[in-house]
Amino acid sequence: MLCIFAGSKKDFMQEYAIITLNTSRIGTNVFNTTSSTDSDSNIFESIWDNVTNSIESSLNDKINSFAQDLGLHEFYSAHLLDYCSGYYTPTDLPNATVSKSDIDQNITYCSNRTSFFRFNPTTALEQELNKTGLNITLEDLHWPEAVNDGVHALRVAQKAAFLLYCIAAGLLLLATFASLVSFFFNGRLSAFVDISLWFLAFLAIALASAITTAVAVKASSVINKHGKDIGVQAQRGNKFMALTWVATALSFLNVFVWVFECLRGRRREKYVGHVEK
Repeated sequence: MLCIFAGSKKDFMQEYAIITLNTSRIGTNVFNTTSSTDSDSNIFESIWDNVTNSIESSLNDKINSFAQDLGLHEFYSAHLLDYCSGYYTPTDLPNATVSKSDIDQNITYCSNRTSFFRFNPTTALEQELNKTGLNITLEDLHWPEAVNDGVHALRVAQKAAFLLYCIAAGLLLLATFASLVSFFFNGRLSAFVDISLWFLAFLAIALASAITTAVAVKASSVINKHGKDIGVQAQRGNKFMALTWVATALSFLNVFVWVFECLRGRRREKYVGHVEK
């Protein structure tokens, strides 16, 4: 259940994202005037006309907050039911006074919770760019098509994983209820029912864990490979992976426990029968 609802609210398990897209440096390649094209120069001029006086006094500050100047959030975190975005505080990059561990995420927006949600950062970025009135598109920022391919794989996996997590959650509830009933009705039949339910729950959550892990690793690798030139990075959700695999391990442990109980009950029946004879 925690895997399903993680990140569904601004203040609920936001650190348990499947994958996080860091766009705080997006477009910094545009500022490389030695290699920029004429169209890039036009983009630079358009942005420069909209920056504040404080940025004019410090080009480094301008670059560090380029995503905000474009009207974009600095990160986008994908969850099973929604995505959330926001800004890094106090800065997006560590420096002489701010270490990496001091940088936090300030969540300012979460999309509506949706069953079979599919994360599409391209659409989110384009919508935010359109709101600025700067007439800048992702194509102007040299957004690579390969990044879209990596994100597409993630979207497909999200749908499959959501279904499997829901199945696993339902089976876990049934298995827990059956386990409680088994305390009052001893026997191999009740133990067999428990084993079956726990095993099916284990299979469902194991498949969901495998899918989300494989796709998060692959998608982050593709995005990092093709997005580095435009200042885009991706980080897989290690905490989410730990959570889902711990749940998988606990489900397997319950299967083992009920197999043991079934075997022990069978031995007890044989022993009682032998004594009665």
